[in-house]
Amino acid sequence: MIPKFGSETALLLIDVQKGVNVLTHWGGPTGRRNNPDAEAEMARLLETWRTAGLPVMFTQHDSREAASPLKLSLPTGEMIDGFEPRDSDIVIQKDVNSGFVGTNLELRMRQLGVTRLVIVGFFTNFCVETTTRMSGNMGYDTYLVPDACATTNRVGPDGTDYNPDLVHAMAVASLHGEFCTAITADQAIALTKADAPDLERAQGNE
Repeated sequence: MIPKFGSETALLLIDVQKGVNVLTHWGGPTGRRNNPDAEAEMARLLETWRTAGLPVMFTQHDSREAASPLKLSLPTGEMIDGFEPRDSDIVIQKDVNSGFVGTNLELRMRQLGVTRLVIVGFFTNFCVETTTRMSGNMGYDTYLVPDACATTNRVGPDGTDYNPDLVHAMAVASLHGEFCTAITADQAIALTKADAPDLERAQGNE
């Protein structure tokens, strides 16, 4: 059974910025991404959390890399339309993959009494994965919503072009049952209203 999400449960949206869709930067000349519905699923979750009065947190990536489109000084560093933070939201600016490294994310969580995180955003295998791993290792009750995440193809050192669906699926498979519990957007929304007796937490290291 997974208990209902209450005031101790924050929705953490990772790097929902316009630059994630500069696909040639992330995947090379064949750049492409998976899950075109990710933003719509994130928006449903965001509306649910705001309507329920639950904590909402965003990370914004301000890359150290000269060529990155994820710089807050660039138009591509802006939030995707519809994901502009409100005054009541917590906004964490970061310059590495993890939302916890070099930021006050953990402090803000402690101040708000947040012990559970529901994580969505970009990219499944980069900042989402790194933040999820750290959240689980730090002892937070961590949930990943794969249908509200997306990534791009990746080109390996031997030139193999790995399809974004495969990259996404392998990241989720590595996280679920070890660092977090993966649930659907529908399940996360339902958990804001009631316990889920038919679901089981799968997070390890406990």
